[in-house]
Amino acid sequence: MTLCRVSRTPRCNRRHGSPTIPTTQPTGARKLDRLEAMECLLSTVNSGSLSAAARELKMPASTLARKVADLEDMLGTRLLIRTTRKLTLTDAGTSYVAAARKILEMVREQEHEASGASHTARGELVVTAPVQLGRLHVLPVINPFLAAYPDITARLLLSDRNLDLIDSHADLAVRIGELADSSLIATRIGYLRPILCASPAFLERHPAPHEPDELIRYSCVVFNSPYLSPWRFRIPSTGKLLTLDMAPRLEVTTPDAAVSAAVDGVGLTLVFEHDADEALRNGQLKVLLPEFEVDPVPVHLVHVSRDLMAARLRHFIDFAAPKLRASLSGFGKQNRN
Repeated sequence: MTLCRVSRTPRCNRRHGSPTIPTTQPTGARKLDRLEAMECLLSTVNSGSLSAAARELKMPASTLARKVADLEDMLGTRLLIRTTRKLTLTDAGTSYVAAARKILEMVREQEHEASGASHTARGELVVTAPVQLGRLHVLPVINPFLAAYPDITARLLLSDRNLDLIDSHADLAVRIGELADSSLIATRIGYLRPILCASPAFLERHPAPHEPDELIRYSCVVFNSPYLSPWRFRIPSTGKLLTLDMAPRLEVTTPDAAVSAAVDGVGLTLVFEHDADEALRNGQLKVLLPEFEVDPVPVHLVHVSRDLMAARLRHFIDFAAPKLRASLSGFGKQNRN
């Protein structure tokens, strides 16, 4: 397994403004049971009101409100904005609640293990992935994982925008491309080629281009993606990167739509090879200008350190990483023409 720490700087405090948790109580403050206060906060957020949370926890609403207020005093920041109609998390509250969920979950798991009550991983696993990669490669791994672990449920968030793990309450992300600095751990599972392709019917009407500069004269289908927009090529004689801002004949927001339009002869398109895999195998698309392709881009599983992760996430990484590597092993090489 290939593991790389992307950075040593804690991410959530810098990016999300989450409060730094003090190690001691403020002078003169009531002694606070921090875990109980976290439970009170999460119950309030989950139920949407202090009164509903108080009923669930079987404590007076005034007591619950005081515990949440004491937690805010200890942190030195507001977590909740309370009005007569609703409760709203502040930015700091959003980050703190995400961290508190993981902390309490880990505490419950350790209690189960310590008591010998159960060694079974349980709870909800939340995974985010790009749409096509998730549908074609991640979902076929999640399905047998759920069969192997009946006490785990899963939520697969498919988006071609990189969803933040904290904001989306996700345990793990499948990411295409080079990674930004983070305190998260990246497990590489493969590489993907960005490929330029067109249908045989389109190429019968328009001679195939010989240089990337010629592409501005062609009808193009642009997949609006953080990974593939703008179009990039590498000049083999110099190694320099050429960037093209294409004026699309058709612009789409999913790779399968770009492939479908290219198959129908609307124009050239630039997608990752796994997006066009079936069309390439069936002869519906042909790869163009392979000698000008940029280097294949890495695909990673991005997650917290193993010291911090829940048991269900450890099990999923151990289960999924080798299967995803095998699923992606045929990509990342110039083996098609």
